[in-house]
Amino acid sequence: MKAVYILLFFVFGTVLGSFYNVVGLRLPKNISFAKGRSYCPNCKRTLLWYELIPVISYIIQGGKCRNCNSKISLLYPSIELLTGVIFAFSFYKIGFDIELLMAISLMSMLIIVFVTDLSYMLIPNKILLFFLPLFIIIRIINPLNPWWTSISGAVFAFLLIAIIIIVSKGGMGAGDMKLFGVLGLVLGFKNVLLTFFLASLIGTIIGGFQRLTKQIEKGQPIPFGPSIVIATIITYFYGSIIVDWYLQLL
Repeated sequence: MKAVYILLFFVFGTVLGSFYNVVGLRLPKNISFAKGRSYCPNCKRTLLWYELIPVISYIIQGGKCRNCNSKISLLYPSIELLTGVIFAFSFYKIGFDIELLMAISLMSMLIIVFVTDLSYMLIPNKILLFFLPLFIIIRIINPLNPWWTSISGAVFAFLLIAIIIIVSKGGMGAGDMKLFGVLGLVLGFKNVLLTFFLASLIGTIIGGFQRLTKQIEKGQPIPFGPSIVIATIITYFYGSIIVDWYLQLL
């Protein structure tokens, strides 16, 4: 029976992933995502329902628009598939519990942030402000142990990035600072610190690889949001194990 629920969460995730793509691409441009059908970015033709089936439509159409034959960004099926996998994994790890609501909500926010920062190097305040009240309510109902670690984590993470921004004179963005503040509330002090460390490591590796392969020029800024997203997912599910392992080495 659990396998059935995992499959359902996967399908649910792919559907929401398709929606999160729209939100992430339209919101920074102040284009309404609540109204208007999806359309081809190249020929502007409104897409039919069978062209909007998550992942499957992309595969059937060979990654191209049926009308103008232009290539469809790989971002669309990748986000749909990623959201489906993360939702299914969240249920697999947590099951039916109030924390599952936190996992689904957190992963939803992260997916949208991934799209906006990767596409525009922007983390919209509207996204963070939308999810923040929900995170606060869930953490009141299902607090971390100890409960105050959410508060200390949020304050510490926000101030840490603020100091980095000041010292580096803009080496990180205000969006990263606000995002880390929200993550501190969800993850707590230890895990948000681990998230920062992992995000920095992942960002360095990705940036180094892009420069080595000449995908970006020296000094060209790269979005830090995707690295934060990857690090947060790792920390949310395995942070306690990693922290305990590290403390045992000391």
